[in-house]
Amino acid sequence: MVAQKSVRADGARSLAKYLVEEIESGRLAAGHKLPAERELSESFQASRGSVRRVLSNLKEMGLITQIVGSGTFVSDNISQIIPQIETPPSTIQTSPAELMEARLLIETQMPSLIVRYATSNDFDRMAECIDRSEAATTIEEFEHWDGALHQAFAEATHNSFFLKLLELMTQIREEGEWGRLKKNSLTPARRSQYEEQHRAIVNALRDRDERLSRDLIEAHLLQVQRNLFGCD
Repeated sequence: MVAQKSVRADGARSLAKYLVEEIESGRLAAGHKLPAERELSESFQASRGSVRRVLSNLKEMGLITQIVGSGTFVSDNISQIIPQIETPPSTIQTSPAELMEARLLIETQMPSLIVRYATSNDFDRMAECIDRSEAATTIEEFEHWDGALHQAFAEATHNSFFLKLLELMTQIREEGEWGRLKKNSLTPARRSQYEEQHRAIVNALRDRDERLSRDLIEAHLLQVQRNLFGCD
């Protein structure tokens, strides 16, 4: 909320949320250089003025530093500003392989509810996620919007149980092991394939074609599974 103060545009709010989450999680570590204002503006469809306000807010919070002529960086003392949170002993430890097995069982069941209950706003959100993922200039940004698309699928079911399951899956996706596997496996050709698959899934859902949607989601997840674990 602090990072989003004085920011009204949706794109700028998404940028603020993205940067804070990436810094808090450690994916943007101390000293990491952020993309230029122009790139952030294009990636999040926010005006340059809005991007500057977001960065100014983050600077006030101490999360970033700006050096004239060099760029914007995550603060060197970020670990003092955002202490590392220890994982509670009761937290379920799930491997990426287990996650993919669960996703294949769960996400393939969503189309039956989506084709019945999804609204035009749900489909607009899916389209936005696809557009943002295709415009992403980093693997981290692409992964963020990829996850947001699958979250949009869950929201389109209008079923709170699926939403809770996807929230848990998102938490696991944000862990280091998943990120390492995704970074190592995501070639330009595979990313292009994922983008084509995403658009085909959304088109089938929009057409209320339950069987095709389910088949496309299953094929997509199986492809991700093969790419992650070197099963090609």
